[in-house]
Amino acid sequence: MTIGDVIKKYRKNKGMTQEAMAARLGVTAPAVNKWEKGNTLPDVALLAPIARLLGITTDELLSFKDELTDEEIDQYLSKIQKDLESKGFHDVFLSVKEKVEEYPNCEKLIWQAAVILDAKRMTTELPNKDRYDNVISGWYERCLLSTDERIRDQAADSLFHMFIRNEDYEKAAQYLDYFSLENPERKRKEALVNSKTGKRTEAYRAYEELIYIGYQHIQMTLNDLRILYMEDDDHEMAKKLVEVSSSAASTFEMGKYNEICWGLDVAAWEKDVAWTAQLMREILDSIGTIGDFTKSKLYQHMALKTVDPDFSAVVKRELLKSLGDESFNYMQGNEDWEKLKSDVY
Repeated sequence: MTIGDVIKKYRKNKGMTQEAMAARLGVTAPAVNKWEKGNTLPDVALLAPIARLLGITTDELLSFKDELTDEEIDQYLSKIQKDLESKGFHDVFLSVKEKVEEYPNCEKLIWQAAVILDAKRMTTELPNKDRYDNVISGWYERCLLSTDERIRDQAADSLFHMFIRNEDYEKAAQYLDYFSLENPERKRKEALVNSKTGKRTEAYRAYEELIYIGYQHIQMTLNDLRILYMEDDDHEMAKKLVEVSSSAASTFEMGKYNEICWGLDVAAWEKDVAWTAQLMREILDSIGTIGDFTKSKLYQHMALKTVDPDFSAVVKRELLKSLGDESFNYMQGNEDWEKLKSDVY
């Protein structure tokens, strides 16, 4: 919005005519008309009286333009990138600073321009790089007030890493509160601060917990995706995802049982007699490894409970009972399957 648009908007909100406004300010009605049409600008001495009369701040009055479209922002960001290649950093910085002052409420512009300039100064040999800290960090701070969660998170992330670079770990830690307790990024950042402040054990444990939780999330996602492919009768992808789940269990050292258990549902779905018999035998034989991940050095700083032998026995018993389920009717008469069933019946 131009200053004329702002005046017109709030004058009308007040139910005030151009003549009434002019009389209150000691100017002519045509002068007010010219302001609103953008033909002229009010005298600087009138800015404060105009703002008071309209019930707004001078900052609101002077916010010539509140927003840019996404397309306009993208075009301007591209211009910044090109200017940084052909002009000095300081000149580009001053130009961007003017743009931000022109659009003080355009959060996306402020955030992304700050990111571009911040990254450029970190990857370029510049004298006194830290002289830009206050302005760039100030832009990020403004974005922390955004109603857009993505902008808030990215601004907090940028501020966190800025102070990590400056080795001000106490200040960096203050920005962790902008991330929810459930956000893995918060735990990762806490681990980084701990690793820099002598709390090595806490850092190791946090990183290991992230690996462990990340593995669980990966397997749940792979499982859901496999089910989706099975519903769409895509046998090739269903089998592919069994292979990926098995590889993930091996990579994250989850033990033999967790490496081979993923294919049973697909084998039953395909009614693959030989594969089903082989998998069930391997699963039953590997029950004792169900808790082997607790022995892995990948998780050595975590307080993982060892798997109770009674739990393994229960799992094995339930698996053996499942041999008679209707879902395995296609296995009747298979010699290997009948041998397994004989352990139960």
